[in-house]
Amino acid sequence: MKTNKRISLTIIALLCLLQVSAQSKYGNEPDKCKLLLSLFHESVKIDEYDDIFNDWRWCFDNCPQASLLIYTDGLKIANHMYETGDKERAAALIDEIYTQRIKLFPQNLGKVYNDWAISLEERGASEEEVFEKLTKGYESDPTGLSAKNLAIFFKYVTEKNKTTDVQKIFDTYDQIVEAVSVKIDEYNKELDVINAKKESGKPLLSSEKRTEKNNSINLRALGQVEIVLDQIINEIATCDRLIPLYKKSLEQFKNDKVWLRRAVNRMFNKGCSDDAFYPVIVEAYVTADPSSQAYIFYADILDKNGETAKALDYRNKAVDLEKDTYKKANLLYSIAGTIKSPVQRREYYNKALAVRPSYGKAYLGIASLYANSANSCGNDEFSKRMVYVAALNKAQMAKTVDPSLTSLANKYIKSYSANMPDKKMVFNSEYKSGSSFTIKCWIGETVKVPTYN
Repeated sequence: MKTNKRISLTIIALLCLLQVSAQSKYGNEPDKCKLLLSLFHESVKIDEYDDIFNDWRWCFDNCPQASLLIYTDGLKIANHMYETGDKERAAALIDEIYTQRIKLFPQNLGKVYNDWAISLEERGASEEEVFEKLTKGYESDPTGLSAKNLAIFFKYVTEKNKTTDVQKIFDTYDQIVEAVSVKIDEYNKELDVINAKKESGKPLLSSEKRTEKNNSINLRALGQVEIVLDQIINEIATCDRLIPLYKKSLEQFKNDKVWLRRAVNRMFNKGCSDDAFYPVIVEAYVTADPSSQAYIFYADILDKNGETAKALDYRNKAVDLEKDTYKKANLLYSIAGTIKSPVQRREYYNKALAVRPSYGKAYLGIASLYANSANSCGNDEFSKRMVYVAALNKAQMAKTVDPSLTSLANKYIKSYSANMPDKKMVFNSEYKSGSSFTIKCWIGETVKVPTYN
C-alpha cells in the first residue's frame, strides 16, 4: 500500500511540475497569452497589421517564451512599421526583437544573425555593425549565412588580416568553402528526391515545385561564392607565403587532421606540390588520418615517383573507404582527372554519376573529353563537328542536374554550340536535320543532327 501511495504522490508531483512549466511558458496569464498570440498570428498570416501591435507587444513583454511566432511575426510587424511609419522607433524595435529572440530561442543562430545583418545593412548601419552580426552568425553556424554574406564576410576578414594574420584568412576560407559545400549538398539532395519523383512520372506538389525553384536559385548563387573567394585569396595564397607558414606550424599541428587536410589541399590547389616540403606534409597527413582523402594525396606522390599502378590502387582504396555517396562521387571525379586514357577516364566520371546523379562536374568532364577528341573521332569535317553535339549534350546535362554550375556550363555550351555543324554543312551532308548520327571511335554515342529553321 505504501508503495502504491508513493507512486501516486510521484505522479501528482510530476503533473504539478508540468502544469507549472506550462504556466511559466505562457506567463502569469496563460489564457490571455494564448488568445492574443492566436489573434495577432492570424492577422500576420493575411498581411493585416492594423490594430495588432498592442496584442503582439503584450505577448512579447508578458509571455516571451510562449512561441517563436512572437519573434518571426514580430519582425514582420516591425518591418511593416519601418516601411510605413516611424523608422527610428521601428528600427529600435527590430533590434530588440532579435536580441530577445536570440536569448530565449537560441536555435538556427547562423541564419538569425545573417538576417539581422541584412536588416542592419538595409537600414544604413555601419560596416562594423553589419560585420559584428555576420561574425556572430559565422561563429554560430557558417552554413546559416547566405551566399552573398559569406562572400562579404570573407572579404572583410581578408581586409582586416592580410598584413597581420594570414593564417586566419586561410582558415576562414577553408571553413566557408566547407560550409558552401554542405549547403550545396543539402540543396542537391532535396533536388535528387524531386528529380527522382519527376522521372517516375509522379506530379510534384506545390511545395516541391517551390523547393525546386528556390533550391535552383540558391545553388546558382552558391556556385558563384567560390569564384569570388578565389579572386579575393589569390593575391595572398602564394607558395612563397604558404610553404614557410606551414613549415613553421607543422610540428604544432602534426596530429591535427583538419589542419593537415586543409594545408595539403591548399598546397595542391595552389600548385605548390612540386616543392620538397609537399611530400613531408602529405606523409604527416596520412599518418595522422589514414582516410580516403589522405590516400588520394598520397597516391599523387606515388604517381610522381612513377608508381602509377600503386597510385591507382590507393585511389580505389580511398573510394572503398568512403561511405558518403557525395564524397565518394568527389573521389571518383578526382581519380578521373589523374587518368590519361579517355575511355578509362570516362568510366570513372560515369562511376561518379552512378553514385550521385546530380554531379554536374562529371558531365562537364565527359564533355571536355569528347570535345578534345573531335579531330580524332571523325573522318571529315561534318563527322568531326558532330562530336561537339555529343559534348554539348553533356554540358547541357551538367547545367540541368546541378544549377550551381550554370555559369560555368554556359561557357562550355557556348563553345560547343559554335563548333557544331552549321546550317549549310547539315544541308550539304547526307544526313537530315533531326536524324540520328553515331559517333565512331571510343566515344560510340548516337546523337541528333542539329535542326535549323
